[in-house]
Amino acid sequence: MSHRSRLRSVWNRVDSGELHQAPRKWQPWLSDTGSLTQKIERAIGQKLEVVVLSDCRQNLNSDESRYFHFKIRRCRVREVLLCANQVPLVMAHSIIPTASSCGSNHPILRLGKRPLGAVLFAKTHQHSKQKARREIAHLDQKNTLWKKCFKRFKELPSPVWSRRTLYQLKGHPLLVTEVFLPSLLRYPTKP
Repeated sequence: MSHRSRLRSVWNRVDSGELHQAPRKWQPWLSDTGSLTQKIERAIGQKLEVVVLSDCRQNLNSDESRYFHFKIRRCRVREVLLCANQVPLVMAHSIIPTASSCGSNHPILRLGKRPLGAVLFAKTHQHSKQKARREIAHLDQKNTLWKKCFKRFKELPSPVWSRRTLYQLKGHPLLVTEVFLPSLLRYPTKP
């Protein structure tokens, strides 16, 4: 048995039926195929604040590395909080391989305090029209991302719902994971 077939993941494709096991209140957030940034801004009625937690080169875990066919072990990892009135609603964890931020993507991916979604869903820098691979998970204390969130939010429940999507920006992959924090439920979703 190869290493790849032994790798277990807590992530399930959205269309696998896992979505229906999520509480109804989380389903619109987990299943939406548009810009999460725009969806939240419609729900809260204002622009989101982006707090950059880190933006540096890091090693990927094997679960993340499989998205890139185990060819990438280290790349740019950007973590931000999407906040409303200084209250964090989502922690986003984005993996940007070096090849994805070169060439014409280089100036686009100088993000600063802009959310990556603003770039991916901008009309001038449209990402690939092919259906993005989207998965959801119920992350608990064993998960690395849950642990990162818990360092900042000691009241973080376990488990929390999360989704991740493999986007293509001008033919180059970007993996974006969004961990939904309980404070997001204060705002009703709007179509």
